[in-house]
Amino acid sequence: MLLRGIGSLIFMYEGRSIMAIFPERVTKLWKEWEIRVLVLISLFLQIVLILLGNRRKYILRNRIRVILWLAYLGADWIAAVCIGVLSSSLGDDCENDSQKTKKIIWAFWAPFLLLHLGGPDTITAYAMEDNELWVRHFLGLLVQFGGAFYIFLLAWRGMPLNILAIPIFVAGLIKYGERTWALRSASSSHFRDAMLPCPDPGPNYAKIMGEYTLQRNQGFNASFRSVIESSTRVNCWDPDTPILQVGYDLFDTFKRLFADLILTFQDREKSQSFFHNTTWQKAFAVIEVELGFMFDVLYTKACVSYSCGWGHLLRFVSLSFTVSTFVAFLLIDRHEHSTIDLIITFVLLVGAIVLEIYAIIVLLSSDWTMLWLSRHRMASCFCRSPILQPADRRWSNSMAQYNLLGLCLKEKPIKCLGPLQRLPGIDGMLEEYRLRQDKGILHRFSYFYEMLEEHSYKSHVTVSDDLKGLIFQQLKDKSNRARGQSNANAIYKQLCANRGDLVLKEKYNCYIKLGCSMEEDFDQSILLWHIATDLLYYLDDQDQNSSSGRSPDCKATSKLVSDYMLYLLVMRPFMLPDGIGKMRFQDSCVEAIQFLQDNNADIRGRTDACRKLLRVNTEVSPLEVKGDKSKSVLFDAARLAKSLQSMETDGDNWSNGKKWEMMCDVWVEMMCYAARQCGWKEHAQQLRRGGELLTHVWLLMAHFGISEHFKISQGHARSMVVVT
Repeated sequence: MLLRGIGSLIFMYEGRSIMAIFPERVTKLWKEWEIRVLVLISLFLQIVLILLGNRRKYILRNRIRVILWLAYLGADWIAAVCIGVLSSSLGDDCENDSQKTKKIIWAFWAPFLLLHLGGPDTITAYAMEDNELWVRHFLGLLVQFGGAFYIFLLAWRGMPLNILAIPIFVAGLIKYGERTWALRSASSSHFRDAMLPCPDPGPNYAKIMGEYTLQRNQGFNASFRSVIESSTRVNCWDPDTPILQVGYDLFDTFKRLFADLILTFQDREKSQSFFHNTTWQKAFAVIEVELGFMFDVLYTKACVSYSCGWGHLLRFVSLSFTVSTFVAFLLIDRHEHSTIDLIITFVLLVGAIVLEIYAIIVLLSSDWTMLWLSRHRMASCFCRSPILQPADRRWSNSMAQYNLLGLCLKEKPIKCLGPLQRLPGIDGMLEEYRLRQDKGILHRFSYFYEMLEEHSYKSHVTVSDDLKGLIFQQLKDKSNRARGQSNANAIYKQLCANRGDLVLKEKYNCYIKLGCSMEEDFDQSILLWHIATDLLYYLDDQDQNSSSGRSPDCKATSKLVSDYMLYLLVMRPFMLPDGIGKMRFQDSCVEAIQFLQDNNADIRGRTDACRKLLRVNTEVSPLEVKGDKSKSVLFDAARLAKSLQSMETDGDNWSNGKKWEMMCDVWVEMMCYAARQCGWKEHAQQLRRGGELLTHVWLLMAHFGISEHFKISQGHARSMVVVT
């Protein structure tokens, strides 16, 4: 913020030197309107932020994020520049009455800029990194308040308009202070420290051992005997408890996952008592509520507006001061000020009031308010606004899709490069330049083209009910394996490490035949199973999937998860374990494109491409034929697909439906493994991008106890010295 303030001054002086090249009339017009335009732009950016800030948790469109990003960066910069320009303009010596009058009303705008710098309640941080910069924002608070106060002193004439600026100053200081406090509370260090329990030394080991040693030295036969304590009763929820209450109670406990803190066995038992006795619909609804609360804590002023008793008082003070200033402004004598300045002042006052009222309506429509009403059995007396806060839109409920074969077949032209793509041989030429070692212009453009192509082939689909049900059931079955066992922690730890191998070993007994695909690096396993799934998906008959009698469409679900996992590998590699997945993907793409070009005459679509790939003789491993410099797994995946096909024809005698059922279970377990391996910061980052299915799976795993965060398994050991 200090750098932004200095930058605003540099911008101001450089801007004035640049204006010297324009005609005098243009320069004069700009000087007359510069401050007015900047103030109105600042107000407009606040409107954009308050409208879009909260909606980004369930909107996926990139243009919304870009608009919000530009508004977030521009809002602070514009307000800081405007304060700098105001201080410079008001500091110029001028003796005529019109200039003095203009000084007074322009100085009245300065505290409104503090209001704008405080930002709306719906967004305090655009990304997690902004929370870590709370010290910079605090310094900015001091600098910008000092600048606004300096403007106030320059324009002081003891007039009513000077006095009316004081309550706006108070409101602006409250808003800016709220934002700084919210950023501080959501920073990783303070968020973690706020949840740390009181230091616990445990039972007095030295005292107990001293007593034990004393008894032994006196000749007694001393030993230890465990004291059997009654087990701590876990308070479970009533079946009729509203989802919001269950979600908040679990959020209050499991938010420690977002600070990488540990949980206790009581936390596990309480969570399991609910999730083992509910449906997948309620389970995912509770998780949506939890992550919605988490989004509010990390990216909005929730810790001030909802969590603090004085937050409502500050809201009342801010609104009442602004409204009282507006009323007083209507009553004072305004004839000496220009019409345009009066209009802008009215716009600023009305805008500030409308923004405050809108913020209050959003607050009353939020899950936090509905939770309070639910606890006081008043929820039926209040109806939230479906436009401001849709009850069923806590995240996008979507999963991204990305397909290797679709990319290699060039099925989707890039919209902004449509005419260029129609040129003959353009794709091959750009690929050739991309692979060259020289760094010319075409080489750089080829990478830009590749980036656009990657985003062009990304799509989104709604997360199917079948997939949610399969995820829930698989995790529930795994949790039941360890629940109640004496070595439960060891079992849970092992379950965290399974990435498809458990399904192959124990459920389908085919690990010997397919297990080699699970012994590779995780990114390699994803690519192998993705390509193999595609090869079989387009060649198997559409009506063969129902032969197993299992209600979910395992073939379609396998395809969804397969494309989703490849999306994570290519577009979100930081959410997966470290590896060379991008290199393997690129090499596999290049080999697939080369193969398709060599057989271009016989290929008319994905089905033909899959059929051609499976016809290649793969008796000898590609590693033996090609070596290991290229990391392509295209024909290794073809070998895996043939092994999967052989499950129906060899001695296994599997039905087509059972094969897809197995593949679906493997994909779900691989996705669960990826969710467990992803760090909490990466999960938290996705909350502002519409949410990620992987984050919901990660939290669901923790609720079933399948997490390594449960480090306290029995509490304090209670032993006493027994003398015999």
